[in-house]
Amino acid sequence: MHWIYLSFAIVFEVAGTTAMKLSDGFSKWLPSTLMALFYIISFALLALALKKLEVGMSYAIWAGVGTALIALIGVLWFKEPMNALKAVSILLIIAGVVGLNLSGAKA
Repeated sequence: MHWIYLSFAIVFEVAGTTAMKLSDGFSKWLPSTLMALFYIISFALLALALKKLEVGMSYAIWAGVGTALIALIGVLWFKEPMNALKAVSILLIIAGVVGLNLSGAKA
């Protein structure tokens, strides 16, 4: 169950960051409100995941996967430029998350 909490914490963190972009510097009330709500849910789910998972590994996965997903959303949805360095960097983040999972962290 703790991995499910962590997975949904990542989803809500990505939704919060996307809403932050859509809020246009907090000038739009709906995305700004959704951003706050999504971050609260994300942190609550992360806290539940941390009851069983290691904090360093969990936070690195939460932040790393979230960063990679936001970078991809930026390219696909917000039409931000993609170049070789950005693509390699996203792959390195994913490799780091896989490495953390294979490191033998106890759940």
